[in-house]
Amino acid sequence: MIMVMKNFMYINLCLIMLSTSCQSEKKEKKEAAVFNVTTPLVKDTLVNKDYVAQIRSINHIELRAQEKGYIQSIFVDEGQFVQKGQPLFKIMPNLYESDVNRARAEVKYAEIEYQNTKNLSEKDIVAPQETEMAKAKYEKAKAELASMNTHLKFTDIVAPFSGIVGKLHLRKGSLVDEGELITELSDNSKMWVYFNVPEVEYLNQMEAKKDNSPMHVRLNLANGKEFGQEGIVETIESDFNNETGNIAYRATFPNPKGLLRFGETGNIVITSPYTNALMIPQKATFEELEKKYVYVITKDNKVKAREIKVAAELPHIYVVSSGLSKDEKILLNGLRMVQENQTIESKYQTPEKVMSNLDLYAE
Repeated sequence: MIMVMKNFMYINLCLIMLSTSCQSEKKEKKEAAVFNVTTPLVKDTLVNKDYVAQIRSINHIELRAQEKGYIQSIFVDEGQFVQKGQPLFKIMPNLYESDVNRARAEVKYAEIEYQNTKNLSEKDIVAPQETEMAKAKYEKAKAELASMNTHLKFTDIVAPFSGIVGKLHLRKGSLVDEGELITELSDNSKMWVYFNVPEVEYLNQMEAKKDNSPMHVRLNLANGKEFGQEGIVETIESDFNNETGNIAYRATFPNPKGLLRFGETGNIVITSPYTNALMIPQKATFEELEKKYVYVITKDNKVKAREIKVAAELPHIYVVSSGLSKDEKILLNGLRMVQENQTIESKYQTPEKVMSNLDLYAE
């Protein structure tokens, strides 16, 4: 009898535990079946877009020797700022000075010969043609002298504009050939910053422009800090690159402190306004084959996958350009737990509340 009672109590205990377990499982399933949904937030916003940029001087040239010879003097150092017309280098002028002296003597001789012939022609001793030939010889000698003076002048290399001297490729006493590179000179008073813009973004920017107002841009430097001067996009190339689908922009930045140098890199930042932007949380999207999707909740509470197009990206937020309307509900959480056409139980959250908690979200 005692044995029967024990068995009976054991069976009741098992039934109670099983019942409790089933109720707990049903409760968990019921709780897991409730999904948070929301609608897009419609709001005017500003979107910053970064573009990799190359920084160039407004005027950057190579200084090359125009005559062959030995470098006699170097008047500047690397990185030195020089003024327009300031002497930079001198190529040994001895040979060219000799050529000038010889040409000057030939001019003097031709001038005397011309004057003598002219006097004789006036007395009808020689024919007028001889006078013309003597005059031509004299003019030729003067042209040769001018040419020799020009070659001599080329032995003095001066700064064609104010700027910063680059690396010295030759030293004092070096033999330099005609056309050989000696150094570079950069005018960094203003800087040209080049960057490429995709076609879609170019079209959006052109539509957002008012009349012919200039496009203002900012520059982030390689250390992540923003450059202290604002730039203006002054030129846009005429053609798109067929391989990349981009078009090149050139922005001009004032550089009063000389911080920017030729060859630096950075990122151009363009701020674009979006009116009545349709914004959704990034966590409400998923990707398949490089396309972005959301789960739209229909009126009969069914889940439908929908492709969307993203116009811009903000921290934790996408600005949607197409594929979604402002009144449609989208699944906010549990994207991996649902299937196409599944009927779910949902709980609505306002988009304002969802957006305010995005920084706290971590999956």
